[in-house]
Amino acid sequence: MELLLGRILAFILLTVPATALAGPTTTRVATTRESLRIDAAFPGGNIIVDRIDGDRVFLRPDRRDTPRFWFYWYFRVRGSAGRTITFTFTDGVPIGARGPAVSMDGGRTWRWLGAEAVENASFTYAFARDADEVRFCFTIPYLEADWRAFLGRHPAGPHLETATLCRTRKGRNVECLHVGRLGGSPAHRVLLTARHHACETIADFVLEGIVQSVLADEEQAWLRENVEFLIVPFVDKDGVEDGDQGKLRAPRDPNRDYAGESIYPATQAIRELVPRWADGRLRVAIDLHCPYIRGGRNETVFFVGVPDAAIWRNVGRLSAILESLPEKGLPYRASDNLPFGQEWNNREKMGEGKSFAEWAAELPGVEVAATLEVAYANVHGTTVTPRTARAFGHDLARAIRLFLQQAAAGRPARGAAGARGEVRP
Repeated sequence: MELLLGRILAFILLTVPATALAGPTTTRVATTRESLRIDAAFPGGNIIVDRIDGDRVFLRPDRRDTPRFWFYWYFRVRGSAGRTITFTFTDGVPIGARGPAVSMDGGRTWRWLGAEAVENASFTYAFARDADEVRFCFTIPYLEADWRAFLGRHPAGPHLETATLCRTRKGRNVECLHVGRLGGSPAHRVLLTARHHACETIADFVLEGIVQSVLADEEQAWLRENVEFLIVPFVDKDGVEDGDQGKLRAPRDPNRDYAGESIYPATQAIRELVPRWADGRLRVAIDLHCPYIRGGRNETVFFVGVPDAAIWRNVGRLSAILESLPEKGLPYRASDNLPFGQEWNNREKMGEGKSFAEWAAELPGVEVAATLEVAYANVHGTTVTPRTARAFGHDLARAIRLFLQQAAAGRPARGAAGARGEVRP
């Protein structure tokens, strides 16, 4: 009942007289009876408003089917022009390293509000006098509309082909993209996925950068001639569009749906399609994620290892290449990587089921299989934005090319153990 009530409250208009919100600098609008309206009734929206008390709004993320605290939220405010309002979260501290993201144009462009606007679990915002609508989000959102806009700037051609992986339980298309060598038989294949956890938005900006690099960077001609990429930008498409947390979703986290019988259409479709598509030539499989809210490792970019020691050695090789490249986007340090068995990356913490990376590591010919975590807002002091995330995607695409070229030159990619052979050219 509490959850149902919370969802209803998230969509109704919460109205108070302007006089209750007006401060010393806004008394000139206090004589009107404009209302403060807060809702999440749009793609990706998520909020529960508990109450309004003067110039303070008390609210919290809607957990939905995530059984414990998680931190994604996204709401819009209307009827607030000329007012200064403090938003206080009543469930945890779901505010990242650079404060909330804010949009003045209906979600088309975003900026970080900044840590200076934050105090504990609250942030304060002074609305311009002409502000019709302002949106706030834990992260910089990325939705189907953003992917469509991206593809609109990169139409289908000899090195890009769009497709549908499957349909979701709610009837939405789960998109996939083929990029690179599309005709004939490519020597290598690369699989990239994102949004197993719906809230982890920055991953898709990185994917955009990878696609841009493969299609247009002059130095990437070798990839266009020798490598086919298969990209799935929204594994949990319903969760993305509905504004779910996605992480730890009951009854099963989507990134633990690769053992036994899959319960989600997209993970089942990946498990069915990829082995046929790969044809023994899949070399690299990377699942892009974002970590926790802020602090420590959560403000870095890092690979998360699988139990296979030979695979992890190859991740180390790819990491060394990536770290050696001139930095164009987000800083990357191989020392930030998290091997299997350290911190939370262990069997007990991972729980039941199998992750995408563990599943991919078992496919024939695979040399690199890993999760790649990209921080939401801050990486070693560099601000995460769509531009810096895309630039990092360019860097990652270059590192993948160099790794594959070294393997194609006959260098054994699995190290001295040779447990599962060398990379075939």
